[in-house]
Amino acid sequence: MQALRVLIVDDEPLARAGLRAIVAAEPDVLVVGECADGAEAVARMLRGDVDVALIDIQMPDLNGFDVVAAVPDDQRPVFVFVTAHDHFAIQAFDANAIDYVLKPFRDERIRATLARARKQVEQRIAGDARAVLSDLMTRRSSTGDGGRFPDRIVVRSVGKVTFVRVADIVWIGAADYYAELHTRDGRAHLVRETMQHLEARLDPSIFVRAHRTAIVRIDQVSELRSSGADRTLVVLRDGTRLPLSRSRREAIEARLADF
Repeated sequence: MQALRVLIVDDEPLARAGLRAIVAAEPDVLVVGECADGAEAVARMLRGDVDVALIDIQMPDLNGFDVVAAVPDDQRPVFVFVTAHDHFAIQAFDANAIDYVLKPFRDERIRATLARARKQVEQRIAGDARAVLSDLMTRRSSTGDGGRFPDRIVVRSVGKVTFVRVADIVWIGAADYYAELHTRDGRAHLVRETMQHLEARLDPSIFVRAHRTAIVRIDQVSELRSSGADRTLVVLRDGTRLPLSRSRREAIEARLADF
């Protein structure tokens, strides 16, 4: 794998310098930049060459959560919040940060965080590769060269293995390193698979990615609805409301036009 590209975001010069000293000493890790405020960080991330962002929460202009919200899903790096305040932890993980590091920190803590971040980046790359393979298989299938999507998904729990019929799945939601399969009977089944992996396994003529955190069955979508500034929701036939990223709206609208 190429060097892990890290961006450091903190309004305090000493904090940036301390992080840089630790990160730069790691093998196969490259510090691609430092930013002193949120607006600068967003602009830097939109260049598309940041794998991991180590970001403070309380900063002038945009805070750390504002930065996460401002970067489109498909351009968003792996986020780690590094802060002196412990009361933002729940909000941080709601924003899908992979870690929450409190200042002052030890070198070993940052090194462990970088190791976790590298695994997350590798999973994303693997997921992208699987998506490409899935697209290839779909094209081969349409030309009579074969290709097959699963009829069931295995769900393993303590002492039990069950099978969920793909035909019964209405939508799929992200749950950290797991995914939840939401079925027509209103139940949720937890599987240890990434959203990228599931998206690659499912028939793209039936399921579509609406957001980094949601995959929906296209025939269950009843409407797309705006909710506040620059926020759009997918509303399903059962009333479930899910986020829809701006980068995916056009594709979903085109798919809905076929029904």
